[in-house]
Order: sequence, then C-alpha cells, then structure tokens
Amino acid sequence: MRTSEYRFVTYWTIRAPLRAVWDAIHDPAAWPQWWTCVEHVSEVESGAADGVGALHRYVWRGRLPYRVRFDMRVTRVEPLALLEGVASGDVEGIGRWTFSSNDDLTAVRYDWCVRTGRGWMNLLAPVARPLFEWNHDYVMRIGGESLARRLGATLVSASHREPNR
Repeated sequence: MRTSEYRFVTYWTIRAPLRAVWDAIHDPAAWPQWWTCVEHVSEVESGAADGVGALHRYVWRGRLPYRVRFDMRVTRVEPLALLEGVASGDVEGIGRWTFSSNDDLTAVRYDWCVRTGRGWMNLLAPVARPLFEWNHDYVMRIGGESLARRLGATLVSASHREPNR
C-alpha cells in the first residue's frame, strides 16, 4: 500500500432499532445537525428514489487543523443493509456502510478505502500517517457517540482498525 492510501474499518454497536440507525445514516444532509465533525453537506444531484446516483458535497473537520472536502456519489443501496459510494476530491475511493441487527442491537460497519488527493498530505504521509489515522478514528468515534445521542440510544461499543496491519 502506498503512503497516500488508507484502509479503515469502523464498527459501532448501538442499542437502537435498525430502521432508526439506517434512517440517520441514509440522510447525510442532516449529519451536520448531530455529527459535529461534519461541517457541511450539500446535495449536488438528487439521484433515484432510493438514493442511487445522488451526489453530496461534504466538508469534514477532525481534531487536526485542516478540513477535508470531497464529493460522494451513491453507487449502491440495499435498504436496511448497505450504502456505498465513490468519493472524489481531497480523498478518492470507496465508502461502504453495512448494517445488521440482533434483537435490540444494531451493528454498523464502515469501510473507508481512499487515497489522499492533496499534495501536502501526500508529502507528509510518510511521517504524519499515524496522525491522519488518529484524526480519522476521532471523527468516527464522535460519529458513533453523536448518532447514539441523536437516537436517544446507547453506544454499546465502537472500534477502529486498519486491515492488514
């Protein structure tokens, strides 16, 4: 893997109904209302009724003093099971949400396989990679906590790892 490529997997287990978790994640325009690391989301294109083809523009900010801007086009939707999109901009690659439930627990997995498109990030990656990874994990931890709060639910667990490391 090149230093500009990142593969992250995030797991959240939330004591909330699958439908509520799905609805919150499937509505990215509302993310800035509850996920503090998401500064802005705008819909560029609406796509089909299920969301396939929709294009959203995102601005994210974690703990480090920079923002990440990218567009995400929805490429696949399997209601209550999977959302997938292709990112372009400061990061390029694929993001995939998968959902499952067991009794009152909903499991969420987010796979984020991207490469950075900003020159300064690529230049600093050999030494700053651990900071970029830490920043990503922070953003996703806040997301799990914020989603649970939004739903009036409990975040039972949250974990992050990079595969093949």
